[in-house]
Amino acid sequence: MPENRTPEQIEAEIAAQRAQLADTVDQLTAKLDVKSQARARVADVKHRATNDDGAPRPEVLAAAGSLVAMALVLVWWRHRS
Repeated sequence: MPENRTPEQIEAEIAAQRAQLADTVDQLTAKLDVKSQARARVADVKHRATNDDGAPRPEVLAAAGSLVAMALVLVWWRHRS
């Protein structure tokens, strides 16, 4: 850092450092907000699992049906053994 800075330069540097610190604090606050992160993830999953009209996507229904069928087969197989 040069020793011959003007007071205006020093004030500008301080303002820039304050802005950077405020941004860092905002980022840390967002990372620590668990409720907000959970809401965002639920919204993302819901958005990916539904069409624009809110109906479930066919591939999601097919995957869920496959899981239910596999579970029923496993229960039947264990019960039979």
